[in-house]
Amino acid sequence: MISSFHNSQDGMGSTIASTKRLARALMVSAGAFSLILVSCNSAHRQQQVLNLLTEFSSAQIQEIVLPPATETLYTTISTTVGVAQPEVLMVRGLESVIDINELIISTNLMRDEFRKQFHCPLVLWVNDEILRKLVWLAPDLKDWAASTIRFDVPNSQTVEQQALSA
Repeated sequence: MISSFHNSQDGMGSTIASTKRLARALMVSAGAFSLILVSCNSAHRQQQVLNLLTEFSSAQIQEIVLPPATETLYTTISTTVGVAQPEVLMVRGLESVIDINELIISTNLMRDEFRKQFHCPLVLWVNDEILRKLVWLAPDLKDWAASTIRFDVPNSQTVEQQALSA
């Protein structure tokens, strides 16, 4: 019981530190395009981070949740945002997109348009699978992002590794 409590405290400390890192990245990138990748495998943890982010950042965040039928990221964002530029643009739901490989490939091809058209940080929420696909299918786009900010559930890899070695 004590060990479980200790682990949850460490996880929250890590979440707070990473959220502050994300808030700093948003502040540094204010008014200019930058790609920020945020990796989180847990929807619950993702919501915790979003709640915390409002405490650490005063930026107005426009959030777009992609529907499963989304075909292109650039067109979806352009249509949703319109002429008004948000301070921060946050995209969630990539893991639910049915044709994710095509979306990632088209996003890589359109990457220069993002920089030309959007003058704000673009935060893409990804899970481990989407991150791997970005590395393989859109290496040029992935290279635009600084190091990925991770919000993984504590000890999830340890559990997976133990299961694989058993």
